[in-house]
Amino acid sequence: MIPGSNIFGHERALVLRVSFATCIVGTVCLPLFGLVTCVFISSAFHFDDSTGTHCQVPNYLPSISASISLSPESHIWRFCIGLHSAPRLLVAFSYFSLYNARFDSKFPESLLTCLNLAFSMCENLGLLLLTYVSSSETYFVHKEGFVLFIISSLIYMTITCRLWRSIKEYSLCYEDVKSHHWKVRFLILNVSCCAFAGFFFWKHNMYCESGSYTLFALFEYLVVISNMAFHLTAVWDFRSRDIMVISSSEDKNF
Repeated sequence: MIPGSNIFGHERALVLRVSFATCIVGTVCLPLFGLVTCVFISSAFHFDDSTGTHCQVPNYLPSISASISLSPESHIWRFCIGLHSAPRLLVAFSYFSLYNARFDSKFPESLLTCLNLAFSMCENLGLLLLTYVSSSETYFVHKEGFVLFIISSLIYMTITCRLWRSIKEYSLCYEDVKSHHWKVRFLILNVSCCAFAGFFFWKHNMYCESGSYTLFALFEYLVVISNMAFHLTAVWDFRSRDIMVISSSEDKNF
C-alpha cells in the first residue's frame, strides 16, 4: 500500500493504482481471447457440429453462435464475457463523465451524451443476453440478444464518432484527433462487415451454396473484432487517467 493519498481532506492509504489504459486493454483482450479460443476448439475438436447447417453443404468455419453453444467453449466464453462486463460499465460511465464535462448544457451534444450511455448499456446487455442464452437452448432469445447487440453497437459507435468530431474541433491534442480518425475507420469497417455478413447469411439460407456460411462466419468474426478495436481507442481518450482503490480507514497509521 502507498500512504499519503488525500481524498476530501483526509489522508487515505492507496491500496491499488492501475492506469486506465491498462484496464481498457485487459477488458478488450478478454472477449478477444474467448473468441479465438472458442473458434479454435470448435474447429479442432467439434468441426462437424459447429459447421453443420440445415443446408447440409460443406462449410469450413464455425459461426460464433455455433462455437459458443458447445462445451467447453460455452463456459470459456461466458467466463470471459462475464468478467469483462463490469469494466465495460466503468468505461461507459467514465465516457459519460468526460462528455458531460466537455458538453455541459451544449445542444445537441448533451443529448447525445445521454443517448451514448444508454446505447452503451444496451450493447453490453445484448452481449450478455446472447452469451448466457445460447442458440442451442433458446434460439429466439439468443437471436434477439444478437440483434440488440448489433443495433446498439452501431448506434453507439455512430454517436461516439459524432461527439469526438466536436471534441476534435476544439482540441489541440494529437491523441484526440487520432482517436476520432480511427473511430471513424473502425465504424466504417464494422458497418461494411455487418453488411457482408448479412448478405452471405441470406445467401446461405436462400440458395444453400457451399461456402456462403463460411464467408458469413468470417465476416461475423470481423464484425466482432472491429467492434473490439473501436472500444480499444479508449486508450487514447483516457491516456492520463488512473484507477485507484483507496482504503476507507481514517487511521493515518494504517
